Amino acid sequence: MDKKVYLILSDGTVFEGYRFGADVDTVGELVFTTGMNGYIETLTDESYYGQIVLQTFPMIGNYGIISGDFEGKCSVKGYVVREWCEQPSNFRSEGTVDGFLKKNGVPGIYGIDTRAVTKIIREHGVMNAMISDKIPEDLTELKNYAITSAVMSVTGREPRIFKAENEKFKVTLMDYGAKKNITRELLKRNCTVTVLPADSDAETILKTDPDGIMLSNGPGDPAENEFQIEQLKKLVGKIPICGICLGHQLLALAMGGQTVKLKYGHRGVNQPVKDVSEGRTYITSQNHGYAVVSESIKDGRIRFVNANDGTCEGIDYPELSAFSVQFHPEACSGPKDTAFLFDRFINLMEGK
Repeated sequence: MDKKVYLILSDGTVFEGYRFGADVDTVGELVFTTGMNGYIETLTDESYYGQIVLQTFPMIGNYGIISGDFEGKCSVKGYVVREWCEQPSNFRSEGTVDGFLKKNGVPGIYGIDTRAVTKIIREHGVMNAMISDKIPEDLTELKNYAITSAVMSVTGREPRIFKAENEKFKVTLMDYGAKKNITRELLKRNCTVTVLPADSDAETILKTDPDGIMLSNGPGDPAENEFQIEQLKKLVGKIPICGICLGHQLLALAMGGQTVKLKYGHRGVNQPVKDVSEGRTYITSQNHGYAVVSESIKDGRIRFVNANDGTCEGIDYPELSAFSVQFHPEACSGPKDTAFLFDRFINLMEGK
């Protein structure tokens, strides 16, 4: 018989469901993502570090777990779904979502009204939550939970090199919680990729003799990463730079901008983004809870904006051979509308 478990929100709201995954309790920041597919990439996206992830799509796990689609380590604190599929159907499947969560020590809850929970988050904003067998009388610990030291908790500890078969450029990828598909997209374009830990200083980065620097995605409050921001200040203008997601925010902070926490963030594979220079709108994959404050941008110009709320989604620094985007051009499982931005980075390294 399925074991009852509770999803308790920091405002005291309680949802009763059933446990799957690891049989442990957890506390985290509750966020929702709207993707209809890509749950494997979501579960292995290190940008979700410290967060309990709720999937708005009702059936999760129907194509199983496929290790070849992993983007990184599983860093979520918990998983919330309406229903999980016990018998996935896919020739690549290697197991179930339940088994994956158990293996990674992540508790899950199913059988609750995920739509109702999402509405609460949309009205209230992101809040803390816990998955527990018991409803605590005192919610102080839950309310006080905060995500800290996120980037240093997920970054690799040693440099790694991925050699291109026909090397044309050398790219240094700063690992703030980098998705594997960033490396794959660069390798496709004949770039040898050196992945460096997030605590590498500017001197170490330059010693890799890169033709360009890629700043990866990652978790947490961007303003917390003071060391990384100081290193970027030393690098901007010396070498072509491209930033993705957290990398976009860190580059903006290095250039004197500011960031702000969004009410409930942008998470999913259906976020519309408008290129203000061309008037064209793209559908993008996103996962972030912070945004660059548009009015704080001094030395760059806004290139992309979110078509829903007008927040900054990309900045060009043409005089510094740098640009950054808030969304994911390396999106896997898609959409792939903005993969051309990797070609734009190649053009920067070619001096175009």
